[in-house]
Amino acid sequence: MKVNLGREELEALFRNERYPLSGKYDPQWILDNALGSQCLWLAESLTQIAGLEPGARVLDLGCGKAITSIFLAREFGVEVWAVDLTASPTENHERIRQAGVEQLVFPLRGDARSLPFADAFFDFVLSVNALHLFGTDDYYVPQHLARLLRPGCRVAFTVPGLIREYGEAIPEHVKPFWLDHVIAYHSPRWWRGHLEKTGLFRVQVSDNLPDGQGVDIWRFWAQGEDDALIEDDNGDNISFVRVLAERS
Repeated sequence: MKVNLGREELEALFRNERYPLSGKYDPQWILDNALGSQCLWLAESLTQIAGLEPGARVLDLGCGKAITSIFLAREFGVEVWAVDLTASPTENHERIRQAGVEQLVFPLRGDARSLPFADAFFDFVLSVNALHLFGTDDYYVPQHLARLLRPGCRVAFTVPGLIREYGEAIPEHVKPFWLDHVIAYHSPRWWRGHLEKTGLFRVQVSDNLPDGQGVDIWRFWAQGEDDALIEDDNGDNISFVRVLAERS
């Protein structure tokens, strides 16, 4: 996202009645620390379909610069393990400390396929704008994700995705971006099947963000080459996908 606005204009741009909790956060702080999307809006969209209880153990998987972890701890009083493969846990800890939630948020560097946690350690796994990067192969859900949750606990994630699967008919305007990242985009129906075929999850929600919000967030945050992709697509194919599932 490229902006050159005054404080009041920036705050107005980041104000969205659908995401009132996110509106409490400094937009410049979000701009400086978000990676790839308006991640607080996406995190809040997940919390709207999956209640978080104070004191719950939450894994923020692929947390980036940990601002979603800070958001979850401040707004819901949960304990959050903020895990990312590339972000510096030291820098994340400083952000967490400055936000006043260092007793609730614990930053770690870790690979999603070799996480250093006991089986059934978490009450909730949440992931924003990350799971498509490592979670689409057939083994990830049963071998790595499922073991983190005991039966009855939940996973919620939002990822850039499709409204429907392309099959072999990839639109011409998508082809220049296909192998870079769009190849890992999938539809709500695909994600439902991906989790349920393991027999380890019951999917409760699998949808595109309602009322065109997924497309709006793409347009709000598109950067560089993605500007052309989103404008040419015009909401026909690409959106954000939101999933909530319970461990069987």
